[in-house]
Order: sequence, then C-alpha cells, then structure tokens
Amino acid sequence: MTRDTAALRPALTRTPRRSGGPRRSDTAHAAILDAAEALLTTGGPSAVTFEAVARAAGAGKPTLYRWWPDRIDLLLEVYDRQTGATLPEVDTGSFEEDLIVSISGLWRFWRESVAGRAFAAVVAEAQFDETARSTLVERLRDPAFPLRPVIARAVTRGEITPSEGEGLREFVVALNWLRLLTDRLDETEVPALVAALLAGRGRRRPA
Repeated sequence: MTRDTAALRPALTRTPRRSGGPRRSDTAHAAILDAAEALLTTGGPSAVTFEAVARAAGAGKPTLYRWWPDRIDLLLEVYDRQTGATLPEVDTGSFEEDLIVSISGLWRFWRESVAGRAFAAVVAEAQFDETARSTLVERLRDPAFPLRPVIARAVTRGEITPSEGEGLREFVVALNWLRLLTDRLDETEVPALVAALLAGRGRRRPA
C-alpha cells in the first residue's frame, strides 16, 4: 500500500447515538441530513440550527430532538455520513509510514469536504460547551478510534512501547486539530512533522 493509494478511515467516526423514541424513517432521516449538509455548505456551521434544518427538510423540530439530542450530535452525524464507516485501515508495515498516510489522508479529506467544517465547529464548540466536550472525549476513548490500531501494530512490531503509544496519540490528535482549526491542512508538510515527532520521542531530559 502506498501513500497515494492507501485509503483512510478518517478520525473520530462513530455509530450515531440513537434515542429511545420511535424508529426513524430512513427517508426522513436522509432528508434531514441532506438539509443539514446543504446548510453547512452554503452557510457554514452556524447555519445548522434545528429550526433551519427542520424547515429545509420539511420536518418538525420535535422529530429532530427525538433523533438527535442536540446540534452537536447532528453535526457529527453529518460528519460521519461523509467519512463512511467501511474505508479500510492504513497498514503499510511501518509506524512512520502509517502516520504519514493517515494524517495526510485525513487532512486532505477535511480540506476537500464539508465534513471538515462540521468537525471544526464541534472542536471549537467543545471549548465552552460541556456536551460537545464530553462527546469528543468519548470518541477519543473509543477502542475503535482510528489511531489505536496503528499504534497497537507499532507496539506489536516493537517500534514503540505502549506508554510511548499513548503519548504519541495525544500529540497526533493535537496536531490534527490545531491544523484543522487554523486552516493549515497542507499534507506536503506531514512527512517532516511526523519525522520530527518520532525523532523527539527518543530524546530524554538530562538528569
């Protein structure tokens, strides 16, 4: 698998949270997500309100509240819908190459899709909204979080230790979110950033 052909399952995908309400109509569900995606495309994240989505989809606000507890859940389902849940994992046989392929693919996806705007809005909102913050933390702890398999394989191959893996995961997530929020998603910079990150892990503070 090469950098150019490797597919990426983008970070932070999840199974949408289901409510205890009536089973939702697939047609109505799709119409609401279509409306939210269209509003996101034309007006940005701030345009995606339950009022606007309900009006555009021809649905009632109570329907949206039954299916999505809040706006954050709706934005994340728009994000997840675009990322897809079946894209293959990255496995090149090298931890460094896996990171380069994964990060490059994610940045390209965020830059070229409306999903990147949706996720950036969630990360930004998490700074002052407890619900958004809790949702992001839940995703980071998910065993299916895409970086975890990459790190687990690197540990198995002896490229890193388990404790190093957890720290590197935090650094990679921080790097991704920083670049997303500051609109600096240039994947040509990724190889040098990954090389610097991995070189730095071997340095120890003098006693």
